[in-house]
Amino acid sequence: MKIYNTVQLATALLFLTLISCNSQKEKSVSSTPDSRPNIVLILADDMGFSDLGSYGSEIQTPNIDKLANNGLRYTQFYNTSRCCPTRASLMTGLYPHQTGLGWMTRLDLGQPGYTGELNNQNVTLGEVMKESGYSTYVSGKWHLNKDDECEPDSPKHNWPLHRGFDKFFGILKGATDYFNPTNLYNGDTHIAPGDDFYFTDEINNYACNFIEDHYKAKNNNPFFLYVAHVAPHWPIQAKPEDIAKYQGKYMDGWEITRKKRFDKMLELGIITPNTKLSEPKSSVLNWDDLSEDEKIDMDKRMAIFAAQVDNMDQGIGRIIETLEKQQQLDNTLIIFLSDNGSSSLAVSSGISKTLEDLGTEKSFESYGESWTNVSNTPMRNYKLYEHEGGISTPFIVHWPNKIKAIGELRNQVGHVIDIMPTLLEVSNATYPEKFKGQTILPFEGESLLPTFNSNDNQDRTIYFEHVANRGVRDGDWKLVSLGKTTFPYTTNWELYNLKEDRSETNNIASNHPEKVKELAEKWNLWANRTNVLPLDGRGWDDKIENPLGGQEAQ
Repeated sequence: MKIYNTVQLATALLFLTLISCNSQKEKSVSSTPDSRPNIVLILADDMGFSDLGSYGSEIQTPNIDKLANNGLRYTQFYNTSRCCPTRASLMTGLYPHQTGLGWMTRLDLGQPGYTGELNNQNVTLGEVMKESGYSTYVSGKWHLNKDDECEPDSPKHNWPLHRGFDKFFGILKGATDYFNPTNLYNGDTHIAPGDDFYFTDEINNYACNFIEDHYKAKNNNPFFLYVAHVAPHWPIQAKPEDIAKYQGKYMDGWEITRKKRFDKMLELGIITPNTKLSEPKSSVLNWDDLSEDEKIDMDKRMAIFAAQVDNMDQGIGRIIETLEKQQQLDNTLIIFLSDNGSSSLAVSSGISKTLEDLGTEKSFESYGESWTNVSNTPMRNYKLYEHEGGISTPFIVHWPNKIKAIGELRNQVGHVIDIMPTLLEVSNATYPEKFKGQTILPFEGESLLPTFNSNDNQDRTIYFEHVANRGVRDGDWKLVSLGKTTFPYTTNWELYNLKEDRSETNNIASNHPEKVKELAEKWNLWANRTNVLPLDGRGWDDKIENPLGGQEAQ
């Protein structure tokens, strides 16, 4: 038998006591509710600056408007002008070219800024929030991995469950049929849509289920929920009862509808009294030149688009109700925005083009440039462009526990790169210098948290580029140019003072050549630093032949 002396026994007892105390302490910590807020980040797709009621629209969006009226609306918030580049910036806090997604997920253009998928020099919000103790969920559209890696046997390194999310429901690609999506997943498992399936409903329903399941499991930690809608991206497809609410209400045409929105935006304070309604492009049709049948067709197209926004709002109302049921609404930060301005792309590829079938799963249509011009009221241009119509988004923040400036407007300039640093500060999460052995680029954005209860404004500089469309905003100055599909892909710079001319109606570049030179130099420095160069404008039509061989867009 081994004999222990008094010192040995005392030491052993002390060691066992410390272990017991630490075990009790760890148990106490893990069973104590985490008081950090839940976060719900909601992203609409191809929705214009004026498509919400609280931003000037006639479309019924009472639930989103309730968030706005009990929270904050930002009037100068920006995205990156297109789907997956915005998602890349939103998820990482970097400019899209730094993540590899300066163009699209369609293919690799052979340059670091245009690889067609997220690279390993970034961390996603899912990864950061999960590392800090949040449960992480995503419902909707992912669009951050290569299009040719969206099948069950594909590499999955950039799929949601492999980039920080605990649960995923939705599609990996950029667009889909709303009634019968083919690229539908639950986690890593490919699934088929059920009966009476409508994608917008299911995105919202799964979001509600994720919240309910989180609390059924008696989780004491907070959650981060990313609700990435496809609506109202083409094809214009909606439920018949939602279309019926709007059909016939757009027979006055786009000119009158646009002017009504403009007047309401002035009344709401979304735009300043000196804002002008930009002139439509020559390709926007004259409503009075249409035949009666053409007017009826165009009325229904806009009614379907409105129905898509309306239905999305209905589901967001269910998410709000779920948070209220769990007594979590006050302690949940909800953010709502759109990934780009409304799209003018002409899409028509369904099996039926009849008025009766328009909006059903038999049709696959868009609503047309003339209505797009209404969605982006009062701005110039559309999705893809770096003019205000392509990059301006509603931005709503709702957080009852922290926001006291109920219903106020915020005029500070913001950008999707700001969401990462904002959520880091809100959640007390740590942004890593290295992750999984890889060096991570520092985030580019600024936390919006100081603006939640302050309207103090400080000048800042933010940058834009997509398919050789270029832009930089520096304080109130905006330098912008259109791209083209042939080398060197650029056109002349335009200059605007957005404080005096938010809708970019008066190009003053010739009056301020020194300012043009100054901002162009800033843009070039940024473009060199962030993998924007060399510019490539061949992706305008999403059809690139031999991208490494210099063929232009077809």
